[in-house]
Amino acid sequence: MNTGGILGVSPGNVPVYHGTNLKVIDRRVRIAEMVLRCVICGLGVLAAALVGSDTQVKLIFSVQKEAKFTDMKALMFLVIANGIVAAYSLIHGFRCVVSLIRGSVLFSKPLAWAIFSGDQVMAYLTLAAVAAAAQSAVFAKFGQPELQWMQICNMYGKFCTQVGEGIASALIVSLSMVSLSCLSAFNLFRLYGGTKEKNNERW
Repeated sequence: MNTGGILGVSPGNVPVYHGTNLKVIDRRVRIAEMVLRCVICGLGVLAAALVGSDTQVKLIFSVQKEAKFTDMKALMFLVIANGIVAAYSLIHGFRCVVSLIRGSVLFSKPLAWAIFSGDQVMAYLTLAAVAAAAQSAVFAKFGQPELQWMQICNMYGKFCTQVGEGIASALIVSLSMVSLSCLSAFNLFRLYGGTKEKNNERW
């Protein structure tokens, strides 16, 4: 064990720092993670609420036509995906708060793998939902003359505006989720930093 420096190696190939450096770095990472998860949770709820509550009624040829998010599968997917991600971030946000209060450092590889895998799945889920919703929004805004698809937003302007706000919020959620997955990757792979050090000590 290297008592003169900062880094030693535990029997489980996990880097053990004999100073305050690891705790300081880990605390900063946890704070950044907590902030990102709070942003994701808040904006995820906002995106789901904006799109899910959006309706507009128009009178077309003496018939009332109501536009709502359930009319487009992509918007339904967006609402569900953001609801799932918001709940997921809320749970892990509590985990971050507890770990900060206790001052604990993440050393469990199975837990780090579980967090990393979950964040990756949520990142791909949000990106897919935003991409699908954005494509549908483009068709609604500009139509498709070759297929005789109408420009729906010309008739349902308020509905399209609120959907656009929801998609913008969901885009920030997806970008934050990508950043968070990179952070969880750092938390995971730093646990394997002790293997090389251990091999060097054998020589």
